[in-house]
Amino acid sequence: QVQLVESGGGLVQPGGSLRLSCAASGSIFSIYAMSWYRQAPGKQRELVATITSGGSTNYVDSVKGRFTISRDDAKNTVNLQMNSLKPEDTAVYCCYVHGAVVPGRQFHSWGQGTQVTVSS
Repeated sequence: QVQLVESGGGLVQPGGSLRLSCAASGSIFSIYAMSWYRQAPGKQRELVATITSGGSTNYVDSVKGRFTISRDDAKNTVNLQMNSLKPEDTAVYCCYVHGAVVPGRQFHSWGQGTQVTVSS
């Protein structure tokens, strides 16, 4: 079983920055992709950013140029640096990790979510 623990959410003013982190622990053989999702009240969950094992990244258009996803494979950690935050970035942010506990046995794990509120 693989557990994810997130940190770094909070309240920030428009234009400010926050850094989210998500650490995976447990029986991990390898990690394929790591992602951040968000869900705002009354809206569907949205994929914000993904980073693959090879380091390739993808972002939803609304955060391109403002958010940066990164990973530390030695620590099984994924980070999301969020700059120039806007009120519309307010949401619960949740990390997702896809990997394998042993060769051929995959896992899909979700974090518990961390609140990000952008408001003056």
